[in-house]
Amino acid sequence: MNPSPTAPGLEQITDAELARAAQVTDAISSAFASKVVGQRDLLRGLLVALMTRGHVLLESVPGLAKTLSSSVLASAVRAEFSRIQCTPDLLPSDIIGTQVFDPSTATFRTQLGPVHANFVLLDEINRSSAKTQSAMLEAMQERQTTIGGDTHRLPVPFMVLATQNPIEEEGTYVLPQAQMDRFLLKEVLDYPTPAEEAQVLGRIAAGALETQQVGAVAGLDDVLFLQSLVSRVHVAEAINRYIIEIVNVTRHPDQFLSTETARYLDYGASPRGAIAFLQVARAHALLAGRGHVLPEDVVTMRHPVLRHRLLLTFEALASRVRTEDIIDTIFDTVPTP
Repeated sequence: MNPSPTAPGLEQITDAELARAAQVTDAISSAFASKVVGQRDLLRGLLVALMTRGHVLLESVPGLAKTLSSSVLASAVRAEFSRIQCTPDLLPSDIIGTQVFDPSTATFRTQLGPVHANFVLLDEINRSSAKTQSAMLEAMQERQTTIGGDTHRLPVPFMVLATQNPIEEEGTYVLPQAQMDRFLLKEVLDYPTPAEEAQVLGRIAAGALETQQVGAVAGLDDVLFLQSLVSRVHVAEAINRYIIEIVNVTRHPDQFLSTETARYLDYGASPRGAIAFLQVARAHALLAGRGHVLPEDVVTMRHPVLRHRLLLTFEALASRVRTEDIIDTIFDTVPTP
């Protein structure tokens, strides 16, 4: 499909801007690879979310570099990083902040919480109570917090990375679908290959992983540049229709999928799903050095965008049906423009 002219109101991206974007993303990727072995899909997801002002839900068993990846990304762009260990006794005020009485002045002063940082890692978010989880909703959606009736804007850029462990359900609180939907992407990390694990051991033996920090290779101004550039990536009307058709199939599977597959889907993607596809397709195109979106940008990001937005039936869960397989079937049903 040939790219169409840039839509009215959008300034066409120049070759110089594409070159600067490639330089920044390549530098961040190299810094990431210097500390994190493998996890290329995770790196792509983090870059896409960063470029689109989105948030990421990371799911894996322990020890697959979720925390390391988050801190390395923050260090690479010279951003403020904050880590919150979620526990059942964690209170909303422990995250957003509170008002503290100052005896010397007999007044209350506002003490901002750790959410007031550029990158916020919520470690094992499903271990915090529902009340505490909901405290993040305003921060993630409105990019602000309210303490004692006063509104406090969050830093720019602002990105939440939440992790959850799928193998320990005891003492956890399942994230409600309304909050899951607020994450732009859900990345599922897998075990490293034997070759990658050997590389990890080699780096440890050489002392290369003694610190999680990397030198800054970009700045927050570079991040803001990438974010502004993404909004100017051209999306043809055919791509918009493609996204809408995909999301529509998730909502009406009985009309498009086989009876066997349709019975596994309980609820489909909300309008946030379509918006997410549009945003990540633009960012993925920019990562590929293009100023326009191709269908492959949508296809490549299908799993991270949809895996947490499709609600499977009990029968599907009992039969161990993978959400990713359902997503692949949906994409096979919709013709590529």
